[in-house]
Amino acid sequence: MSGRVPRLVLAAFLALAACGDQPGNAPPPASSAGASACTSREFEGSTFTACRYDRRRDEIALFLDGPNGPLKSFGALEQQLGPRAQQLRFAMNGGMYDEARNPIGLYVENGRQRHPVNRQPGPGNFHMLPNGVFAVAADGKVAVLTSTEYDPASAPRWATQSGPMLVIDGRLHPAIQDNGPSLHVRNGVGIDSPDTAWFVISEDAVSFGRMARFFRDVLHCPNALYLDGSVSSLWDRPAGRRETNAELGPLVAIFEREGRR
Repeated sequence: MSGRVPRLVLAAFLALAACGDQPGNAPPPASSAGASACTSREFEGSTFTACRYDRRRDEIALFLDGPNGPLKSFGALEQQLGPRAQQLRFAMNGGMYDEARNPIGLYVENGRQRHPVNRQPGPGNFHMLPNGVFAVAADGKVAVLTSTEYDPASAPRWATQSGPMLVIDGRLHPAIQDNGPSLHVRNGVGIDSPDTAWFVISEDAVSFGRMARFFRDVLHCPNALYLDGSVSSLWDRPAGRRETNAELGPLVAIFEREGRR
């Protein structure tokens, strides 16, 4: 990646609202090595697990390929990480993919764009426009923004595209019903400030509407993006939880920053 400072566009880098229990600009509390970043929350009769990324104590990375092609599972990711797996706080599937498990939208890995942003109409959840982008700058700052707002010149270090957006500037996606008939285990990501993000997975089948309201009304996230459903998986290493689904595409991994152990 070039030495210039990346610029992620628009108000996604502004602290529009508080997300979770701590103000976005408050210093993170000290945590013991190996403490879980994930907590369980009840909402509208459903259980959600919310895992917090904070750039002041965590590092984030995206993973797709191993020596023989797409990783597809947390087990393969663990082998890829080697000793670094001991620093993992949590990992989650991070975007939609084709039959070969390659991304169908924007995918940037360590500053290298592997797939361009996809703004084309089409069938399925990904093309339920507006879809969106989760992007991470070189300094770990995060943004969730619609794919139309994303500027390729912003040169993120990490980025993944999925769809639909769940919450856009504090409002639910216009095509999302309050509680539609499509029910799946789902996962997504929402941001509160440039410093922090929440990765959420439902513990039972939920609608788009319920998940969107969880981000907006419980975590108070002004912008949130759906990552996937049915295959949604979490690896919470400190808690001893790891889903065994072997049908995954891009993976998002959060590590304890060096020097905090």
